[in-house]
Amino acid sequence: MTDTTTTQPDTRPADAPVDYETLAARFRPIFDRIAAGASEREQDHRLPSDEIRELAAAGFGAVRVPIASGGAGATLPQLFRLLTELAAADSNIPQALRGHFALVEDRLVGRSGERDPWLERFGRGEIAGNSWTEVGSVQIGDVITKVTPQDDGTFRITGQKYYSTGSIFADWIDTYAERTDTGERVIAIVDAHQPGVAHSDDWDGFGQRTTGSGTSTFTDAVVQADAVVLFDDRFKYQTAFYQAVLLTVLAGSVLAAEREIALQVRNRNRVFSHGNADTFAQDPQILQVVGEVSAAGFAASAIVDRAAEALQAAYEGAALDEAEDERRNDRAELATAQAQVALTSLATTATSHLFDALAASGVSTTKNLDRHWRNARTAGSHNPWVFKARIIGDHAVNGVEPPRVWAIGATRRG
Repeated sequence: MTDTTTTQPDTRPADAPVDYETLAARFRPIFDRIAAGASEREQDHRLPSDEIRELAAAGFGAVRVPIASGGAGATLPQLFRLLTELAAADSNIPQALRGHFALVEDRLVGRSGERDPWLERFGRGEIAGNSWTEVGSVQIGDVITKVTPQDDGTFRITGQKYYSTGSIFADWIDTYAERTDTGERVIAIVDAHQPGVAHSDDWDGFGQRTTGSGTSTFTDAVVQADAVVLFDDRFKYQTAFYQAVLLTVLAGSVLAAEREIALQVRNRNRVFSHGNADTFAQDPQILQVVGEVSAAGFAASAIVDRAAEALQAAYEGAALDEAEDERRNDRAELATAQAQVALTSLATTATSHLFDALAASGVSTTKNLDRHWRNARTAGSHNPWVFKARIIGDHAVNGVEPPRVWAIGATRRG
């Protein structure tokens, strides 16, 4: 039997492998400074604009960009390990950069003519935000934000989006819209620095308070013709990618809780009369709790690594035959769903255990230790895991592949 499958040429730029520790060493001093101010920023509700700009200037936003375009040429597992380390410093910042890294990934796998100018922008330190979710009781599947072609070859975009995470920090905004002339669903990459674009930091969640999420409003804003991309041409593993960034937020929250609980136990002077040692740092029951949190951090990091490996396989699948490419993308979606179901419970439990060791003094608002649980609980609430668990079960029992794209909105009636 003749094999009629064809291998698609992979025209994406390739780099020699980069050593992770060498790469991470560039950013760890910045991570340390970010961690030192994370609690105070949250308490004062000060957005990490300076911190994100420092990261961008150091090349953090370009770690996936090829070396020839000014980046580091990192793999996806390396990117997600870096994001986990950053999340351990301040879990708000990886989420604020979620849309940025997704747009970098989309441009990285795009055609060379469409890809290269964007990779060069990201290589120079420019940052993208995210703006997809419609405001209000929009019916599921409808897109109210519109782009309209102009006589001069540009487009104009009008609409309003919520959950526009990171857009308040951005140079460009990755915006989901609909063309008024053809009805096609597109991504409009909008220049954020123009009068027709406004942001409101009106996200009111109890966690992830400084992600810069909130409302973005577009009023007849200009979009260049080469910045309007068909949604169907987006990279296939995009939903899995977005979910994987939230996995780093969860894992980083656990690692941050581990760091905090160890420090608090080490420095505590007071003990309980019904405890087990003369110092808190030697009490075996307290050490057990700290050990459980530490083990959860280890497991959380391992879960992120496994999901990132599946994403890397999906990225590499474009160079293979179509059937294998589709299989790898399905596996990436399944892996990130499995990771989300497992890690949401693990992270919220581990960050809650922090208070089992520290007792009433741990709930001090001055210490602000509850932010780790609040941040994990908030990140775990996106893209509800209960639906993912059912999808995973349907795959295990019936072999049904998970959907790669979904939407939110009001139920259609009538």
